Amino acid sequence: MKRAILFLLAGVALGQEPAWQSMFDGQSLKGWKETDFTGKGTVKVQDGCLVLGKGYMTGVNYSGTLPKADYEIRMEAQRVEGHDFFAGITFPVNDSFLTWINGGWGGNMIGLSSLDGNDASENETSLSRDFKTGQWYRLWFAVSTNRIRAWIDDELVIDVQIANREVSLRPGEIELSKPFGIATYNTTSKIRKIEWRTLPAK
Repeated sequence: MKRAILFLLAGVALGQEPAWQSMFDGQSLKGWKETDFTGKGTVKVQDGCLVLGKGYMTGVNYSGTLPKADYEIRMEAQRVEGHDFFAGITFPVNDSFLTWINGGWGGNMIGLSSLDGNDASENETSLSRDFKTGQWYRLWFAVSTNRIRAWIDDELVIDVQIANREVSLRPGEIELSKPFGIATYNTTSKIRKIEWRTLPAK
């Protein structure tokens, strides 16, 4: 993985667009492990998707290496059953971590947990959006040293500066999702087409 990162950075230096790297083969949990949440549901691979079954929290952790900044990740996610977050994505940010919540707090909340000690429902990234059960959504986020941006389908839903701010995870079991993990809360979800790359050169 370190060699792959060096290769991608060399491509950036030559002015080439970095290639997307697959994180999930669609056939197995290779490169992933179940997160040891209390009261977790079943995790399986079915029809090219990671299926995170309904439990208190259910999740998977990626075992590969990611940068701490200047990268982006995309995937597709679907809420199958339930009324809370179907894609809580925990990721590295410099020397800390954040979680991008999709569909939390009763099913509609989007936001980052946590900024300056305020979770996704309490800071300026908080946004309400309807998510239809059974519909696929394209989730894409970009992590720079001083900025986080996130899109759902083609809509920019988060664009926040993080320089000189406290970046941290909400206290609790979400800490088990570090360094990169995807989790659900009391909800069944499907995840597919998970990829990452270094940010393209400006």
